[in-house]
Amino acid sequence: MINKLIANIKEKDAPIVVGLDPMLSHVPQHILNAAFSEYGETLEGAAEAIWQFNKGIVDATCDLIPAVKPQVAMYEQFGIPGMVAFKKTVDYCKEKGIVVIGDIKRGDIGSTSAAYATGHIGKVKIGNNICKGFDEDFITVNPYLGTDGIKPFADVCKEEKKGMFILVKTSNPSSGEFQDRLIDGKPLYEWVARKVAEWGDDCMGGDYSYIGCVIGATYPKMGEVLRKIMPKQYILVPGYGAQGGKAKDLAPYFNEDGLGAIVNSSRGIIAAYQNEKYSRFAPENYADASRQAVIDMREDLKQAFVK
Repeated sequence: MINKLIANIKEKDAPIVVGLDPMLSHVPQHILNAAFSEYGETLEGAAEAIWQFNKGIVDATCDLIPAVKPQVAMYEQFGIPGMVAFKKTVDYCKEKGIVVIGDIKRGDIGSTSAAYATGHIGKVKIGNNICKGFDEDFITVNPYLGTDGIKPFADVCKEEKKGMFILVKTSNPSSGEFQDRLIDGKPLYEWVARKVAEWGDDCMGGDYSYIGCVIGATYPKMGEVLRKIMPKQYILVPGYGAQGGKAKDLAPYFNEDGLGAIVNSSRGIIAAYQNEKYSRFAPENYADASRQAVIDMREDLKQAFVK
């Protein structure tokens, strides 16, 4: 699957992943009205609204973007109906040829990690049938239980030719409370990076491993160090735009061929119509605003390669 991701990035000339992380406050009123008219102001109504909202964005941007990253918590908050909307979103994006990164940030003891891996990127045997659960192409994983928590995911990645992005240095403001702590003279995130590189060597898909990493856009100096530690890892880069990450700071994340990283934008794209910059788009044209935001992001990211 890493090879498909790279092929999509090359084809679209856009190292962009759209974070499909909808809150009801992002959904235009006309979509809410239609969903609530059919299902009431219920969990089912909310789930229908976010599904229709997602569908509109995917339809408007699928020819421009290589990947999407739905954050599962934004769907879980609406219970079972929300998870149905998550699954519908995953399936619809895959029908459009878009790589799906399930942002689930799981990580637990071995047997539990194995169940998470089965549910999200693997298969489960039920009687005489083999069934797939959510069936994303990649997932995000928390490494802080060590190899016991990672190996079950890696095993499924190898079996299914799918992938994962392991948290190394995250973009949230308090990440340094633990991730920057020094151990034998090196910050913890560097020790995690070395393990990611080690795990990745056993799951190669060509030039890059099925096992990638997450490094926030707000830490370009750290990104430069970590790129050297993990030369075969694709980097998922959150924190661009709304969290302060700038395109010109992202050069260290990429290799000289322009590959090696994919940059996430969530509300900067899906809620673009609410941004003053795109105020010319009415709420009814929210998906057109999202399309323009993708185009603008693609052009902005080209600054990362300006020497």
